[in-house]
Amino acid sequence: MSDTIDGATLLNEVEAFHRRFNVFPTEAAYVAVALWDAHAHLLDCFDSTPRLAFLSPEPGSGKSRALEIVETLVPQPMTAVNASAAALFRSVSGADGRPTILFDEIDTVFGPRAGDNEELRGFLNAGHRRTGVTYRCIGDGGNQSVQAFPSYCAVAVAGLGSLPDTILTRSIVIRMRRRARNERVEAFRARMHEAEGHKLRDRLAQWAEHARGFVMGAWPEMPDGITDRPADVWEPLLAIADAIGGDWPRRVREACLTLVKAAQYTDKHSLGIRLLTDLRDHVLIGMDRLPTIAILDRLNALDDAPWADLDGKPLDNRRLSRMLGEYMTADNEPIRSRNIRTAGGVLKGFHACDLTDAWARYCPPAQEAATAATPLQASSEPLNL
Repeated sequence: MSDTIDGATLLNEVEAFHRRFNVFPTEAAYVAVALWDAHAHLLDCFDSTPRLAFLSPEPGSGKSRALEIVETLVPQPMTAVNASAAALFRSVSGADGRPTILFDEIDTVFGPRAGDNEELRGFLNAGHRRTGVTYRCIGDGGNQSVQAFPSYCAVAVAGLGSLPDTILTRSIVIRMRRRARNERVEAFRARMHEAEGHKLRDRLAQWAEHARGFVMGAWPEMPDGITDRPADVWEPLLAIADAIGGDWPRRVREACLTLVKAAQYTDKHSLGIRLLTDLRDHVLIGMDRLPTIAILDRLNALDDAPWADLDGKPLDNRRLSRMLGEYMTADNEPIRSRNIRTAGGVLKGFHACDLTDAWARYCPPAQEAATAATPLQASSEPLNL
């Protein structure tokens, strides 16, 4: 691919540079981050760019350090803390060239106490696609015109908690955690180590010029089950790995499966999917219907599940009905509770047949349940009351 730079060897060095200063939670994270660094040098080759998100529940988990290492490796890094949307989209469309935006402390922008930041959210969403623009009125008084500002740029963020759903689904999420006592990293000293990172950055830029012909227009084969938005997110990284060769095509597909699967179970945006999945795999397994009161008891008793503490309260009948009502039955009607006759009388509850279509469309593939639920002892056809 290049007379002087072997892509696989270079990416191995980029990964090793991250390993010196960061302890990531999985091997998949090192693969994803190294390839994301490379993709920032080839942005015009792709239809979209994934956001890279270093998130953790507590401070001191290495998020900012990870972002600091990325900063040494990407083209034209622009560190932003509490930057306005106007400043960012003007920077992206400025004469100095498109920056790679590095947004630390993103929780101060989108956290629970941050207030309304819809303008910035819109910019980050629009900039995910190469055709993304931000429209603004320019001029004075009645002499104004609408101008489109290009928003397409690579963005990496770090912060506590989570992100808005629309950003999270466009992101490769690395769930950072504090180092264990037996985990060691090298202390990062900017005066010494920035220069090392910049040498790698310059080699990435040189390699990218030769790699464009291999990456532009590529249609990488996706791992089984990776479609729609996750496929959009991972396509640039898979294309680069295929162009590099070596172990990288295999490693990136394994990383893709690992991180996409983790997102399905941990991200806030999938709370509804988590509800559907828990109903299928733990509550209604082996049953055709169950009263709402029994469903709530079983959901709230599940270990490692969020239902017993949703914003300080357990899941209740009203919220369960509201969440399930957002999904449709096979007959394209909202999922609703229905009457169920039991030994104790007629109770409201949910039928498995009403959930089957939503399970097939939204849930990950079914897995064997550890234990089967006890069937409802007395049930018959629901009454039409």
